[in-house]
Amino acid sequence: MNGLSEHSSYNIDIVTMPGKNWRWRMLGAALYIVDNIPRLEKYDGIIVTDLFNLADFKALVGSQCPPVMAYFHENQLTYPQPPGDKGAFQLGIINITTALVADMVMFNSKMHKDAFLNAVPEFLKRGRDYKPKGIAEKIRKKAEVLYPGIALPSDRDVDAEKQTEPPLIIWNHRWGFDKNCGMFFSALEETNKRGINFNLALMGENFGKIPEEFKKAENRFKEKILQFGYVYSRKDYEKWLKRGSIVISTAIQENFGISVIEAILMGCVPLLPDRLSYPEILPEEFHEYFLYKNKQDLVEKLLLIISDYKQYEEIQSRLAKKMTFFLWKNVINGYDRALERLAE
Repeated sequence: MNGLSEHSSYNIDIVTMPGKNWRWRMLGAALYIVDNIPRLEKYDGIIVTDLFNLADFKALVGSQCPPVMAYFHENQLTYPQPPGDKGAFQLGIINITTALVADMVMFNSKMHKDAFLNAVPEFLKRGRDYKPKGIAEKIRKKAEVLYPGIALPSDRDVDAEKQTEPPLIIWNHRWGFDKNCGMFFSALEETNKRGINFNLALMGENFGKIPEEFKKAENRFKEKILQFGYVYSRKDYEKWLKRGSIVISTAIQENFGISVIEAILMGCVPLLPDRLSYPEILPEEFHEYFLYKNKQDLVEKLLLIISDYKQYEEIQSRLAKKMTFFLWKNVINGYDRALERLAE
């Protein structure tokens, strides 16, 4: 959001609420936001995210509502829900109606767009009767892909303290169940048992209590952990990425992967699941090096990289150059052209 506002040729006003209590945001944000946009009629367009009930908003503002783009960075149809979550269906319906009433629908990857549209018919079959048909086709006609922009400092030189002996392994994802930290720590345990040395920087946001897996890891790997917990300073976060050697994702759910691309651009070798958005965002020439099929494949690839890290530096450097495709300066034209079409 900040990157778009900073780089766009157009004037963008930002109206936000804190990034927590996300279910309440989906259910009630429209009721709050509608009274906090002064002079709605002066705008040529509005952008909302998927964590918003656009149908409620448009009903409340009526004919004075400008054209709206809905940007889907995730969705509640394909997001893995905790067992027994009875509220998930209602949230999925909000995503569907938001897409239906939006003038443009943007997804952060092709994989995400296809997954959402393919999930709509099955999701609606869960209704008890009068099940609507043709909904996915209506959304598909106005659905596009618009990759997020990546914001990085202009100075991306590798930090003088970069750790290669032993390598510093980076975790820079949310501490949520969908990021599958259990598999991550299990793979590290197997690597450790083989006598391979490494250090850890465990970063990422956690809005609730610390997951048990992280508590156990803090004790199990206490001699190896150089950073534990969310890094509040963006500058300090970037320093850790520069020091890092390897970034690992074990995600169950990932529709793009901003944190992974940030780490790659800062000099980290990635190890990512051969599914979700990763085969799409990584050029095919790098798949054999950096995509793994299962936990054992992850461990074997991790061992290879740690044992011969220098060999991977040149490959990583080539990948980092390819990842500059996602920098804001390279994607902003696509956003501005979309905004022009929205306003028209």
